[in-house]
Amino acid sequence: MLKLARLSPTHRLASRGTFPLVSKPSQHPYRRYYASIPSAAAEAEISSSRNYCIGLLRKFDWPSYVLQTFIPTRARDAYIAIRAFNVDLANIADVTSSPTVGAMRMQFWRDAVKKAVAGRPPKEPVALFLSYAAEDLYKRTQGKQKISLAWLNRVISTREKHLTNPPFPDLASVETYAESTYSTLLYLTLSTLPMASITADHLASHIGKAMGITTLLRGLPMIAFPNPRSQHTPAAPLGGSLGGTKQGNVLLPLDIMAEHGVREEDILRTGPAAKGLTDAVFAVATRANDHLITARTMLQQLKSEGNVGHEFEHQHDEGHAYTADQRSLPAESQRNEVDKAFGVLMPAVSTRLWLQRLETVDFDVFNAKLNHREWKLPFAAYIAFSRRSF
Repeated sequence: MLKLARLSPTHRLASRGTFPLVSKPSQHPYRRYYASIPSAAAEAEISSSRNYCIGLLRKFDWPSYVLQTFIPTRARDAYIAIRAFNVDLANIADVTSSPTVGAMRMQFWRDAVKKAVAGRPPKEPVALFLSYAAEDLYKRTQGKQKISLAWLNRVISTREKHLTNPPFPDLASVETYAESTYSTLLYLTLSTLPMASITADHLASHIGKAMGITTLLRGLPMIAFPNPRSQHTPAAPLGGSLGGTKQGNVLLPLDIMAEHGVREEDILRTGPAAKGLTDAVFAVATRANDHLITARTMLQQLKSEGNVGHEFEHQHDEGHAYTADQRSLPAESQRNEVDKAFGVLMPAVSTRLWLQRLETVDFDVFNAKLNHREWKLPFAAYIAFSRRSF
């Protein structure tokens, strides 16, 4: 049903292993690795890396695997590379034996993305494909746009801080985590369209926060009761858990747990029967849903009134750079930007569907029905994309 991205002629390397816009390979800031080997070998390596990354999404991040079809063809390779990068990071805590080893793996990725963006990736499939996507973006924009190393490092650093599953003191800290991971992944993908739109980024911020909060809820059973078999199923939350340790942890925000009388030891002892658990899950899920409602309201208000109703609170954060013209675009131009960016914002659909399923099981986050792939996603996504509505 879904057509995976294929290497089009415009994406292929030139016959001598260089790109047509570059007269001398040594002067190009990218492709130092691929320029040094025959073209056919480079194409085979790119194809192999692409297939590996797609396989990661199919196994660990099925929603992203399904939603790739809504990403513009020119940016699809970058999308696949960025989401595969996230999967690999998210799975580090599950596949390493100690936080020290996990930190070493995070440092590997910190070095790998730096080399990948510079065109000298290590021989690791995700890093190789990320480097190819970075070069493709650079070529398409004639050197005006690059994949943001700062944003890639932000995701790595945030994941590293949560390797041992430290408790979230409050719901606001969960939102901060989500902004630095899932929202940032959306910013990265938007930049590869390429696009620098304050309106699209604003929508991505709210959607990313909803994704991150939902990920916390989806991962709660797996982190509270670690099970290597369950952690590596296709149902892993949006590309893996927040982290993983041999002892169970409860990652519900401490302020929410205190408000509803939930004790960690009760959850670890009795699971879904713990007093106040469903009320606490409801409170957290409500915040995720609030962000989706905010994004939906922003879309509606942009169509009807020509503005989104409130300022983007992260517009001055590192990585966000908007010209005066971009900050004061007319309503029609903003609507056109959102229309072009809508495929990147489609995770709002998969997040909404999971929250709806959570509601149908009365916010019992341990219910086995929540572990199944959402069969409605392809159809719901198609309708949402056609109507440009979440």
